[in-house]
Amino acid sequence: MSETPATTALEASGLDHEITRHGRVGSLAQAAAARGVEPRDIVKTLVVRRGEGDFLFVLVPGDREISWPKLRAVLGVNRLSMPDAEVAREVTGYERGTITPFGSTTAWTVIADASLSGDPTRRISIGAGAHGVAATVPAEATLAHLDAQVADVTELQE
Repeated sequence: MSETPATTALEASGLDHEITRHGRVGSLAQAAAARGVEPRDIVKTLVVRRGEGDFLFVLVPGDREISWPKLRAVLGVNRLSMPDAEVAREVTGYERGTITPFGSTTAWTVIADASLSGDPTRRISIGAGAHGVAATVPAEATLAHLDAQVADVTELQE
């Protein structure tokens, strides 16, 4: 299969990683099973607009969702929004469902939920730039590589 900017960036990063290609899946549980990880170890990369032309990536574990009040407090802003699909593609180079900080057209700030940090043996699965393509990587090393700000910005999904 063809390489994506994400797989190229992962290769260049020096991070220990394993690429999984499984095609489209219908649920978090299916994605986790296909990647050989727990649902909480699937990491969604969400693009958030802080202001005009100012975006950031938020790394959210699969079993959690952004807590907008927490994220606004961490960033010290009153308003945040999610860009529409076309804007997200323009500012990252990836379509929704494939977005990742790796190989993005712009190296936006990365905020990682605190629940992703603290276990030196934990491996997470993050999108790799195409539907059904993911990279399993060591959580701590990945957050360090991305220079992610680690903060409590999510809550468990109901």
